[in-house]
Amino acid sequence: MAHFIEVYAHRGFSGRFPENTMIAFEEARKMKVAGIELDVQLTKDGEVVVIHDERIDRTTNGIGYVHEFLYKQLCLFDAGSWFHSKYHTEAIPLLSEVFEWRIEKKSDITLNIELKNDQIDYPGLEEKVIRLIEEYDFSDRTIISSFNYDSLVKVRSIHPYVSIGLLFEGIDKEAVEKAKKIQAQGLHCESVYALSNEGKRAQAQGLDLRVYTVNKPEEFLQLKESGVKVIMTDVPHEIYPNLDCNR
Repeated sequence: MAHFIEVYAHRGFSGRFPENTMIAFEEARKMKVAGIELDVQLTKDGEVVVIHDERIDRTTNGIGYVHEFLYKQLCLFDAGSWFHSKYHTEAIPLLSEVFEWRIEKKSDITLNIELKNDQIDYPGLEEKVIRLIEEYDFSDRTIISSFNYDSLVKVRSIHPYVSIGLLFEGIDKEAVEKAKKIQAQGLHCESVYALSNEGKRAQAQGLDLRVYTVNKPEEFLQLKESGVKVIMTDVPHEIYPNLDCNR
């Protein structure tokens, strides 16, 4: 019997569209992915915006740090032309805009929200994200992840049951114990961990393995055999031809 595995679009359908933009999310939805992974930070005036890098230089026509701009300034930057000129109308979205889009599309897609607070401290980020999740009643279809363990501790102290994913690189032999301590449901890891003895131990402890960023079909097939719960990919259109059990 084929193992059921979920595919999440990493920063939306970022292999073909500008990452973390509304078009990347919409095109991922059209691909019928199970989930979308996205990244959030805070503007100068405390708005929760969707962008990966701490600086806006790589993915917009602006220069500087996200937290240096008011949202009314940040939203004016072109967040699509770096990928292709035809996407020049794409902007940095608010997290609330993504939530509104999900409601408009009547979608039950899972949103994996990564708190990008491992490099810059954003006071209040956890509270603001959870407030939005509760306002839109999305607690049952949302995962909060971060490389910042203390931030996840805070998330759990604020919300008793929202799904948490502990993010890390390589093989962390303390990951299982860390996850258990904060009642995390999953580990967000690389293939090297998922295929290791530590990965097997995590699964035996009841933790879901959600693996990033899987863009090669052969790597996906190997992970599928290992029984991971989720793979995150930039290229769902290349993964799906090898998928026969969750669409």
